[in-house]
Amino acid sequence: MGARFLLLAWVLLCLFCGNDCARAQEEPATAERLPAIVVTGTKPGSKPGRTQNATRTARSLPRLVVYPTTPISGAGINPDKIPASVNVVDAAQIKRTGSLNISDALQKYVPGILVNDVTGNPFQPNVQFRGFVASPVAGTPQGLAVYQNGVRVNEAFGDTVNWDLIPTTAIKSVTVVTNNPAFGLNALGGAVNVQMKDGFSYHGAEIDTMGGSFGRVQSSAQWGKQVDNFAVYGALEGLHDDGFRNFSASDVRRFYGDVGYRNDTSEFHLNMGAADNHFGASATVPVELLQQYWGATYTTPQTTENRVGYVNLTGKVEVTPTWTIDGSAHVRIFDQNMLDANPTGTQPCAADNTLLCFGNGSTPANGLNGAQLANPFDPTAVLGESDRTTTHSTTTGVSLQATNIDQLFGHNNHFVVGASFDSSVTRFTASAELGTIGSNFVVSGSGIFLGQSGDPVSIGPVDLRTTNQYTGLYALDTFDVTNAFALTGGGRFNVANISLQDQIGTSLNGSDTYTRFNPIIGGTYKITQGLTAYAGYSEANRAPTPLELGCADPAHPCIVAAFLVSDPPLKQVVSRTVEAGLRGTRDLNIGTLGWKLGAFRSDNSDDILAIPSPVLQGFGYFQNVGRTRRQGIEAEVNLKSSTLQVYASYALVDARFLDTLQVGSNSPFADANGNVQILPGNRIPAIPRNRIKAGFDYSVTDAFKLGGDALFVDSQYFVGDESNQAQRLPSYAVFNLHASYQIDKTFQIYARADNIFDNRYATYGTFFNTDAVPNFANGGAPFTDARSVSPARPRAFYAGLRATF
Repeated sequence: MGARFLLLAWVLLCLFCGNDCARAQEEPATAERLPAIVVTGTKPGSKPGRTQNATRTARSLPRLVVYPTTPISGAGINPDKIPASVNVVDAAQIKRTGSLNISDALQKYVPGILVNDVTGNPFQPNVQFRGFVASPVAGTPQGLAVYQNGVRVNEAFGDTVNWDLIPTTAIKSVTVVTNNPAFGLNALGGAVNVQMKDGFSYHGAEIDTMGGSFGRVQSSAQWGKQVDNFAVYGALEGLHDDGFRNFSASDVRRFYGDVGYRNDTSEFHLNMGAADNHFGASATVPVELLQQYWGATYTTPQTTENRVGYVNLTGKVEVTPTWTIDGSAHVRIFDQNMLDANPTGTQPCAADNTLLCFGNGSTPANGLNGAQLANPFDPTAVLGESDRTTTHSTTTGVSLQATNIDQLFGHNNHFVVGASFDSSVTRFTASAELGTIGSNFVVSGSGIFLGQSGDPVSIGPVDLRTTNQYTGLYALDTFDVTNAFALTGGGRFNVANISLQDQIGTSLNGSDTYTRFNPIIGGTYKITQGLTAYAGYSEANRAPTPLELGCADPAHPCIVAAFLVSDPPLKQVVSRTVEAGLRGTRDLNIGTLGWKLGAFRSDNSDDILAIPSPVLQGFGYFQNVGRTRRQGIEAEVNLKSSTLQVYASYALVDARFLDTLQVGSNSPFADANGNVQILPGNRIPAIPRNRIKAGFDYSVTDAFKLGGDALFVDSQYFVGDESNQAQRLPSYAVFNLHASYQIDKTFQIYARADNIFDNRYATYGTFFNTDAVPNFANGGAPFTDARSVSPARPRAFYAGLRATF
């Protein structure tokens, strides 16, 4: 507590001292200290903030690269003064991947990031960083906050992140931020800050079209223009991909636009976007099916439709040469429709097979009218279920931030204080239609819908209205103790109000409020001109989502992300992170060498996991599971010259449980009650321990460029194997090549080959109920292997044409 009060006192001193502190100094800043001045604003041509004594000579200073430290873009500090790891992926690197999927660039260039294809569709990936996940899959415990132009895009109902809604062509840069509570809720492992292009930073036009394996056809166009103080930018993207697995086609349609105005002291932007995407998400498949056909699927259809529309108004005003005010207001509307075909707990009743029961042979399966359903199905039919969910969320929010760079006690100082408020209203519905599972594992509907059925495991229609209100107050200060040593401190106070209103009954009704102050303290020391050491400590919290609160009763499990049944309380998750490292650059005869080496440890208390129910396969609940730890090492080296770019990185992520626990599991090693015993030190599933990345780009001539990259990922435990008893999902390595040729100033042709050695591997694994559906591919015999995995894409070739005007 004492440390927190000291931090608050420091913040208040910086806030109220302001210009008076600078005027009180007897000696002005000297010329030798000017290069260390912290500046604000990142757009070319924007006016940097500066101390009063430096105003006359500011034009002679080199423009410093700045790093955003808060959700509102525009406030930043010299990267060497960040007491944490800094990872930035720019537009040129994104373009080099030739992909309209931002996760491809993140996995390629950020050491700690790994992409898991949980849904069976490459455009709906799990992005994992240091063992924390930002996933589109509802029910996945989320651990990363994602911002686009300063607006949090974690969806309100489950904190999910739909990466497919972010137009990749329009991205200016992506920064992976660690050790910073200013990014608010859910930044347990860090935050992903996406900055979009505008007409001030992008001039001209470009059309890019590519096609290739598995029916891939994609095209993008962007245009930007500046006229005096006004600028306009727009981007369109379209894609179709049949997918390499059955029923896994994708259609992506996205738009982004920005209208901006700026003068010497202010800048305003109105940006907007829309997307309408459709995916066939084929999910995991039993390994026994993959052994016969790599494109196999299990219980389909599984489809997702995502639609979004948003408008964001931002403004930045330089009130004085040392005070800058940033503000934003936004509206975001998100719609999602999902169809998920599954095995069902519905079966003919044991005593009377002309009636249907649920969960066992005696509990009635009821229709929407509450009466027990008659059994219309053929006795030889295998019953299935099509679960449908709809999610409609409207989010509005405002934020305000002030940045000051007055000197403090004669030393350079960068102070930021801000506040944000977001309110989201969500309507969530779910229904279940009975059907039969055919020989190709496709569920055909019957038009018969389940009403409230089952005890204690139940299913039935859901109609839920939820309200999320998130408020945050934050302050950060970076103070130059000496020319070499900078100290950072501050924190954020979060308030989360979550309300659930059951529109059918009362079992889901609930209201919860979570509050917490998260501090940060750290420092950097510039050992030499090209070598900096850093260390920092911070805390972050995650409030349970409406989805988790609606499915948190072990005695009444539900189909996670579909059929919510009750609203018991859950504790918020608190993460405490410490990290330290070295980073440096050096100019060599052959180019510029850059490198980073760091270590981190994040301890979570009251972590939340999705627990499979031991009562009925396919059902589960959310539960606080005590303490967990994620720790590791990240190392990276890169060499950049006019003709050659080389990079290599290594990340070790050691993720473990710290407490003794007994949880439900669908593991084949579960006991007779369906539970496994977790011991302190057991590794957390789905988090590989080692990952190695390397790549190069070489200009053979001025027109012809060639490159390649490689990825190695260590083995990982299957989800559900928290006791670490089953064999692990094998490690894998994948190699890719790409090339381009500049025909003239306008046209460029390019090509890429993915997985050139055609390795057959899986990125994610879990277990399934081998008795739920017969193995039709093996003559209807029962499955014998409980492993179910997400197969990776086989070898693929693509070629494209890019025109730049």
